Amino acid sequence: MNLAEVLATTARRYGDRPAVTSGGSTVTYARFQERVLALCGALLSHLDLRPGDRVLLCMENCGEFLEVLFACWAAGLCAVPTNAKLHPREVAFIAANAGARAAFTTRGLHEKLAPALEGMGAVICAGTGEWAALLRADRVQRIHESAPDEDAWVFYTSGTTGQPKGALLTHRNLLFMSHCFYADIDRLGPDHTKLHAAPLSHASGLYALPHMLRGGHQVVLDGFDAPELLDAIARHPKVTLFAAPTMVTRLLDAPEALKADVRNLRTLYYGGGPMYVANLERALAMFGPRLFQIFGQGESPMTITGLAKEDHARRDLLATCGAARTGVAVKIVDPDGRELPSGEVGEVITRSDCVMKGYWNNEPGTTAALQGGWLHTGDLGLMDAEGYLTLRDRSKDMIISGGTNIYPREIEEILLRDPAVLECSVVGRPHADWGEEAVAFVVATPGRQLDTAALERLCLDNIARFKRPKAWLVLESLPKNNYGKVLKTELRNMLKEPLQ
Repeated sequence: MNLAEVLATTARRYGDRPAVTSGGSTVTYARFQERVLALCGALLSHLDLRPGDRVLLCMENCGEFLEVLFACWAAGLCAVPTNAKLHPREVAFIAANAGARAAFTTRGLHEKLAPALEGMGAVICAGTGEWAALLRADRVQRIHESAPDEDAWVFYTSGTTGQPKGALLTHRNLLFMSHCFYADIDRLGPDHTKLHAAPLSHASGLYALPHMLRGGHQVVLDGFDAPELLDAIARHPKVTLFAAPTMVTRLLDAPEALKADVRNLRTLYYGGGPMYVANLERALAMFGPRLFQIFGQGESPMTITGLAKEDHARRDLLATCGAARTGVAVKIVDPDGRELPSGEVGEVITRSDCVMKGYWNNEPGTTAALQGGWLHTGDLGLMDAEGYLTLRDRSKDMIISGGTNIYPREIEEILLRDPAVLECSVVGRPHADWGEEAVAFVVATPGRQLDTAALERLCLDNIARFKRPKAWLVLESLPKNNYGKVLKTELRNMLKEPLQ
């Protein structure tokens, strides 16, 4: 079933209820549906798009993001939401790789993105006259009838090669994700509020779906601001909220937290990176038994394991990421794919109706990730006798900073463009606020002088600011094994000592 059809049912039942509040204004479900159907008509007539086409959404947090998303589905199109913090060159790569025929941006991004997206059929900025013209289009009378396995959302998640890969998520995947929310996290209704302080292009936007399909009120904030978020929690009823661990700790550290009224908070689900047990205990002290940890990835959005609210009462479980979600199978396997007994470390694999169809236009990547119906996550962990998963390492050397994935190879390839860099390696260093931060080890080309300021400028010119290394260490050579592979474990060990 098409997700837009489910929204249409919701709009009929709860037409006079608030659907989305953003930028100081609120639209009801009836009005939201009208705007979606008008945008749908414009996508098909004004922009000449056809079912199956991809549409890029590189937008700051705003209510229009949700309108475009559902309009794409109503038209039978596939949405490609993209992190608004990415460098324009990175956005251009995703747009080209996905074969996007149109793009939507916002005022804060449009000027810098427009040149990078030149040549695309249409680049529409929300809130402009061109946007208003789309809303005046004739509304479609019939929503596109999508098969459950038709593409709905391409979630771009970087790979170890440095090139992003687009995980193809179907309508079935996203409906299963929503149903799993109802089964494991909370039953929802029109009296619930979903606060969005994290990017709509990722976890927060994905969990907009189970709320909208049950008539919940979406309140979209401009971004993360601790005082504003705490105030919103106090003002709105039955609040649910997604937060990366960094956001949780910043809420705890905010001066306003001492007197914050969090009685309206129903569920705070967190994930996207490691949460220190000490900070988790502080969060429990402040918010009470309202926390739910999610472990997933773009290839199985939000839905692999979960640490339930009642599980947080057991201190021995706080370092785990919970047990398999409802309808989800999780196993730990050795390199040959054999299941390991409890307590042994291996690769985490999962199978469910939430697992992606494959990677867009990347058959080798799909073959490697999906084996025998199981998604190989690339994460290493162990399962205890009760079925609780503890992650030990990430086989792909991924860095998670502020809930966002950073892949070292991507940074390394940029640094190696400088002729003064002979070789380099990037690893993650623990950070009390961000969870991890990138640190670069560089070796100079003989006869050349390394300029770390120039390397930082090189990064800023080519990748998102949050990905750049936060510290630099110049070595005479990188530690390697007998096969010439860089020993990143040794580099991480070096970081246990203060950098000079």
